[in-house]
Amino acid sequence: MDFLIIDDDKTFRDATCFLIEDAGHYAEGAESGELGLATLKEDKFDAILLDVNLGRENGLDVLMEIQKQFPQIPVVMFTAQGSVKTAVEAMRRGAVDFLEKPFQREQFLTVLARLQRLRQMSRQIEQLKQEVSETKSQNPEPIFDFTTPAMREVMEVLLRAAQTPATILISGESGTGKSVAARAVHRQSHLAEKPFVTVSCPSLSRELLESDLFGHVRGSFTGAIKDHWGKVKAADGGTLFLDEIGELPLEIQPKLLRLLQEREYERLGENVTRQASVRVIAATNRDLKKRVAEGAFREDLYFRLNVITVEMPPLRACDADLLRFAELYSSHFAAQCGRRFDGLSPEAAACIRAHSWPGNLRELRNAIERAVIMARGGKLFPEDFPSELRGQSSAANGDQLPQVGAFVSLEKLEEFHLRKILERTSSLAEAAGILGIDQATLYRKRKKIGLE
Repeated sequence: MDFLIIDDDKTFRDATCFLIEDAGHYAEGAESGELGLATLKEDKFDAILLDVNLGRENGLDVLMEIQKQFPQIPVVMFTAQGSVKTAVEAMRRGAVDFLEKPFQREQFLTVLARLQRLRQMSRQIEQLKQEVSETKSQNPEPIFDFTTPAMREVMEVLLRAAQTPATILISGESGTGKSVAARAVHRQSHLAEKPFVTVSCPSLSRELLESDLFGHVRGSFTGAIKDHWGKVKAADGGTLFLDEIGELPLEIQPKLLRLLQEREYERLGENVTRQASVRVIAATNRDLKKRVAEGAFREDLYFRLNVITVEMPPLRACDADLLRFAELYSSHFAAQCGRRFDGLSPEAAACIRAHSWPGNLRELRNAIERAVIMARGGKLFPEDFPSELRGQSSAANGDQLPQVGAFVSLEKLEEFHLRKILERTSSLAEAAGILGIDQATLYRKRKKIGLE
């Protein structure tokens, strides 16, 4: 935890900082209420220790100002002139505890432990609020509701692995629901009440990513003005989700391997070995075997991650679920917008089936959300969808060639291709040469599709 001590007595302030840092936390001092408030505006702290007597300032007034500007930060008051009346007034104004100077080390550590429990409870409440919010409005993902055999097999493996401490590697194209699956595993596991912490591997520079993951001590690099506990510490007892691990810099990979094998790590700029109690789930849209062959990913780390491995199928391989998911998303976003829909029109359904969905579930969700917003009637129609989907609908009706992988039959795809080649060539001989067939075969195919 990070503490701010506001006290005009430098000796006491420094001694309190020492006690806090000796207990494994970070502490910073401020000699006045004004300076303390300015510090709070510049940096984030988990708790404040505030003296009642601050020279010309009244600590109780400073407490009220802190409550007004930073109500989420717990404040402990202390004073050399303690009384029941002062303690009661401090509590009335929002303090969570009160200490009388001079205090014993054991008394102080008891207060620290109480603040830690309070912080843990606050984090659990925030996590619950986030999960409820996602469930109600932001996360209608049908991750356990596939009928496609390949996807059902994937989810069965994940559910069986959820109750074990095994490392899980989830691969698949972008937008297939890897992060949703990771959260689902956490919720179904014995760690469901513990933190779920995400690290996005390609989002930061190597140095900042290492700090974000393992933490750092003050002065370990430019800009490290205070100690920082990384996400390994934040995920203690819970799940650490490493998103897009295929992009993890080579320099950090040995440290992650050590975390997985030995459950140990060190903060950046520090030689103290710390223990980690985390369950690791990793996800990637890259071919890690290929990355290993290219020398961009350590082979030993790959094998250590490769305990339970699943690959999320792309949406184009889940034809049986496509329209059902489209209906689910349309109902969800209609409820959000306060509208009522009777579902998809036949034309909209054809439009959806004709598209290859390279962006998978994410693209489908975004397309349906846009359609619900743009729709004028009680059903969704092709004109409500983005232009790239409308193009595929036209292709299905014979206006233009669909993408490879669109939901059309081979016979229909061949017809589209033949029409386009014949339009762009000057003779049957040229067309037959491009298609790799003889002219007699081309003649029969032309006759079959009515191009005599």
